[in-house]
Amino acid sequence: MLEFLVVGLGGFIGCCLRFGITKLMVPMGLDFPLATMISNVVAGFFIGFLTETEQNAAWVSPKMKLFLATGMMGGLSTFSTFSLETIELFRKSRYLHAAGNILLNVTLSFAGVLLGMLTARMLFRKTV
Repeated sequence: MLEFLVVGLGGFIGCCLRFGITKLMVPMGLDFPLATMISNVVAGFFIGFLTETEQNAAWVSPKMKLFLATGMMGGLSTFSTFSLETIELFRKSRYLHAAGNILLNVTLSFAGVLLGMLTARMLFRKTV
């Protein structure tokens, strides 16, 4: 039961972060779902970072990983919103924007995870 609460609290914080990013982007008036992409890339970076960090740092307990990765980053990233926004772009005949949204979200999210992992490796590199 405690694990559900840990994930739920992390998810609440992650969802609030995503909502905050969206609110920051709205005044920009962009015709591209940038807030969702930023949320997905940032979540990817931190999930990659956390995955590498847990191998080198004692502070990443199983419950901490549940809170941060499953909860917070799961709440921050948003595949369903990405999918809906892409379909809406197709419906509006914004085919180039829709294709760009797919390409950028997938590519940059993968890059975010990889960059997070590499950053953690550099920070926790063991010296001989």
